[in-house]
Amino acid sequence: MFSGAMVALITPFNNGQVDFDTLDELVEFHLKSGLDGIVPCGTTGESPTLSHPEHKQVIERVVNVVDGKVPVIAGTGSNSTAEAIELTAYAKKIGVDASLQVTPYYNKPTQEGFYQHFAAIAEEVDLPVVLYNIPGRCGAGMTAATIARLAKIENIVAVKEATGQLDISSDIANSCDLTILSGDDSLTLPICSVGGKGVISVVANVVPSDVKAMTDLILEGDFVSARKWHNKLFKLSRTMLSMATNPIPVKAAMAILGMASDEMRLPMTPLTSAQKEELRKLLADYGLSA
Repeated sequence: MFSGAMVALITPFNNGQVDFDTLDELVEFHLKSGLDGIVPCGTTGESPTLSHPEHKQVIERVVNVVDGKVPVIAGTGSNSTAEAIELTAYAKKIGVDASLQVTPYYNKPTQEGFYQHFAAIAEEVDLPVVLYNIPGRCGAGMTAATIARLAKIENIVAVKEATGQLDISSDIANSCDLTILSGDDSLTLPICSVGGKGVISVVANVVPSDVKAMTDLILEGDFVSARKWHNKLFKLSRTMLSMATNPIPVKAAMAILGMASDEMRLPMTPLTSAQKEELRKLLADYGLSA
C-alpha cells in the first residue's frame, strides 16, 4: 500500500494565508500524474509554521480532493508526544490512510525516548504509521536497532529514511520487514537497491511523472532502466535541493513554472535573485519552462 512514488506536498500560501484553491489544483495535478500517494504537512509542507487549525484543514482538504484515489499519508508528528497523538487521532477521524511521524525535534531524545514516543502514538491511535528518520532537521535520529524494535509494533509499517547514510537503510532491511522509503530524492535508487520500495519525494512536486517512471521500474526490478531516470533526475534533485533549505528551492521552482507562489512563512526566506536565475537555467536544461 505504501510504496512507489509519493509526493511530499508543499503548502501554498497567498498573502499569509493557506491558498486552498491552489492546494486543490496541485492535488489534482498529482492525481493525474499517476503518483502512488500524497503526503501533506511534512517538512516540505512547512508544518512547523502551520497553526494546529491550519494543519488540520490542509489534511482534510487533501483527503477530500483525493477522495480515496490514492493513499494519503498525513504528517501528524510533533516534538510533543501528546500533540502528535491528538493530531494523529484527528487525521484518522477524517480518513487518512496513514500518518507520517517525524522524529521529535529540539528535544533530542535518547533511543529509549524515541521508542516510547512512537510506541505511544501507535498504541493510542489505530492507524498505520510511517516513521520519519531525519536527524539533520531534528538534532538526533534513530538507530537501525531502535527502528527494528519499533517494527514489532503491528501498525508501524514503514520508515522514511532521510539520514543520507545508505548503511542505515541496509541495517534496517536486514533487521526487520518495514517498508523502507527514501527521504532524499538523489538517494532513491541507491536506497531501493538495498531493499527500499519507493520515495516520499520533494522533486515530485515539479516532475511527478518522471519520479513515478523511475519507481515503477525499480519495483519491476529493472534497475538498469531505472538508472537512466536516476541520472536524469539526479542533477535537478541534487542541485535544486542544495541551493537552500527545503522547501525554499522547490517553491521557487514552482513559482518559475507558474504552478504556485514561492511565498513562505518566516523564518523561511526566498532564494536570492542570482539563485533564482541559476534555478531557472537548471529547469530549462531539464526541459521545463513556464
